[in-house]
Formats: sequence, structure tokens, C-alpha cells
Amino acid sequence: MKFLIDNWMLISVAFVSGAMLLWPLVQGATAGGLSAAAAVQLINRERAVVVDVSETGEFAAGHVGGAKNVPLGQFEQRLPEVVKNKGVPLILVCASGIRAKRALASAKKLGYDKAQVLAGGLKAWKDANLPVEKA
Repeated sequence: MKFLIDNWMLISVAFVSGAMLLWPLVQGATAGGLSAAAAVQLINRERAVVVDVSETGEFAAGHVGGAKNVPLGQFEQRLPEVVKNKGVPLILVCASGIRAKRALASAKKLGYDKAQVLAGGLKAWKDANLPVEKA
């Protein structure tokens, strides 16, 4: 007990530095979304469908290979036409991941329970040096 009292400053510094090291993990867990590597595994193992919610021009400039384009403005109307099987995993992508997060709520509402967002969007995909197609 005397050790704790005499070294309270060192113990608090150790605690704070440990918390700072764990913060990115905690923040990443709450942010949600798939990493690019996890998305590739989901595509390969479970035949996940990639849906890009970017506008048509952005989609043509570059997108994940094999992705289907359903712009966010038309998402609720067109998603059931593009992805008929609601049991298949769905990966939602946009340039940064912000629009895909908005689309996630709509996808869940439509019954696509296995829908997920690619964290960081197409930028994270490119940063992971994964292939990008252009239309």
C-alpha cells in the first residue's frame, strides 16, 4: 500500500498512457464498418454484393470491382431490383463512407439484415491498394 501512495504519479501516468493506446480500438469499435481486408474476405467467402451509393459520375470515375451502382437518392426504390436476395451480405460503399452510413439505415429497413458499410469508403479501399475499376 505504501508503494501505491509513494508512486501515485507514476501509476497515473501508466494508466493514462494505457488508455491513450486503447482509445483507437474503442473508437474503431463504435465507429462500425468493415475494414477493406474484412470486406475482401466477405466478398470471397460469403459472396457478398458490393453496392456503391455514389452518384453515377463518381461511380464511373472509379469503384470497387464488381460493385453495383445505386445512387443514394434512388436507394430505397432501386436496391430491391438490384439485389433480390436479402439473405446475402451487402457491403455499402461511397467515396468516404458517409453516404453509405445513411444508406445502411435504409437497407436495414428494407430487410437486408447483413448489410454493412465499408469503413472509410472507396478511399480506404484505394489506401489498401485494392483494385478499382473505371466505367
